[in-house]
Amino acid sequence: MRHNNRINHLGRTHSHRDAMLSNMAVSLLIHKRIFTTLAKAKELRKYVEPLITKGKEDTTHSRRVAFQYLRDKYAVTELFNDISQKVGDRPGGYTRIIKTGNRLGDNASMCFIELVDYNELMLKDKKAPAKAKTRRSRRKSDVAAAAAPAPVETPKAPAKAKKAKAVEKAVVPEAINVPDVKPVEEVVEAKVEETPEIPVVEVPEAPEAPKTDEIK
Repeated sequence: MRHNNRINHLGRTHSHRDAMLSNMAVSLLIHKRIFTTLAKAKELRKYVEPLITKGKEDTTHSRRVAFQYLRDKYAVTELFNDISQKVGDRPGGYTRIIKTGNRLGDNASMCFIELVDYNELMLKDKKAPAKAKTRRSRRKSDVAAAAAPAPVETPKAPAKAKKAKAVEKAVVPEAINVPDVKPVEEVVEAKVEETPEIPVVEVPEAPEAPKTDEIK
C-alpha cells in the first residue's frame, strides 16, 4: 500500500525510473521540446528544473552535480553555456506543459513539455505592446480643437456704425415696368356686352289625339 506516498513510480523500479528521467532530461535540454505522456512530463518537470537553476552558477561543483544526474557531457555543456544565459532573468518555471489529447492505443493523456524561453511564437505575443486603456475616449474633433490656437478677439464696433454699413451695402432693386391693368368692373362689363343674345323659339302645342269609340 502507498499510504502518504506522493511519488509517482510510473510503474518502474527505482533504478529504471531514474535512468528514464535522466534520458528525458537530456533530450529536453538538447531539443528544447519533447512529446510524452502527461504523467511522465509532470515528473520530468520536478527532475529538470532544479538542474536548470543549478546551471545559473557556472562552477566546477555545479557542473559535477549536473553531470551526476544527466550523465551526458553535451547536455551539461548546453545547460551551462546557452540555457543558463537564456533563462538568467527568470526566477523559476522554466518548462511548460501543453496537453494534446489522448493516445489511441491505451487512451493515455499526451502532451508536449518545452522550455519556456525557446518558444518564439509565445514570446512574440507577450512582447507586443499593450494599448493604453482610458476610461473616456476623447473624440478627434475635441483633440483638434484643443490643439488649434485660440482665436484672437477683435474689438466690437459701435451699433451706429454697424447700421450705417448695412445701409450702404443694401442694394435698391430697379423699378419694374408694369403694364396698365384695367379694373375688374370694366372687364366684366365688356364680357357681358360681347356675349350674344340667345333667340327664344316658341314650340307649337301638340294636337289632341282623336277619341276612340267606347268598347261595347
